[in-house]
Amino acid sequence: MGRAAAAAAGAAGMTATGANPDGEAQVPGRPTVRFLLAHPAHFIALGCGSGLSPVAPGTVGTLWAWLAFLVLQAWLPPALLGWVVLATVPLAWWAATVTARHLRVLDPGAIVVDEVVAFWAVLWVLLPAGWGTQLAAFALFRVLDGAKPGPVGWADRRFHGGGWRGGWGIVFDDLVAAFCTLLLLALWRLFT
Repeated sequence: MGRAAAAAAGAAGMTATGANPDGEAQVPGRPTVRFLLAHPAHFIALGCGSGLSPVAPGTVGTLWAWLAFLVLQAWLPPALLGWVVLATVPLAWWAATVTARHLRVLDPGAIVVDEVVAFWAVLWVLLPAGWGTQLAAFALFRVLDGAKPGPVGWADRRFHGGGWRGGWGIVFDDLVAAFCTLLLLALWRLFT
C-alpha cells in the first residue's frame, strides 16, 4: 500500500492491513443481513435494513424515513418529535462513522441514516403538511440529494475532498439537501 493510500485508509478508520482500529472483522463492499445485525451502529446506519435494497437504497431509505416519521408523529407531540429529530443527528454521525469504517468505504450507498435524519428534519419543519406537500418534499429532496446541485454538491465535494471525514461528511450533504428542499418549497409557496 502506497503512502497516499495508507493515509486515505487511516483517515477512513482503516489500518494498512485492512483491519479496523477496533480489531473487528470488516465486510468490504455490499453489506448483508448478517452485517446489519452484527452491531447497533450498522442497524441504525442501514436504516433498519432499508439500506440493503439492491436498487436505489437512498430512495428506499427515504421512504422508510417517511413511514417511520408518520408512525412517530402519531405517538409524539410536535415539540417532542423535534427533539427526537435533533437527537438523531449525532446518532446518525456516530452510526455512519462506525459503519463506513467497518465496510471500508468512505460513503457507502447502503448507509441511509443520512437520508433518514435529513428527511425527518424536512417533515418536522413542514408540520402540519398534507400528503401533497410531503410528496413534493420527498421528490425534491431525492432530486437534490441524488443530483447534488449547487450547495449540496459543494457539501459533498468538501467531504470527499479531504474535509469532514467520517460520518459527519456522510450526513452533512443530506442536511444541506434538506435545507435546500425547505428553501425551494418556501419560495414555491411564496410565489404561487
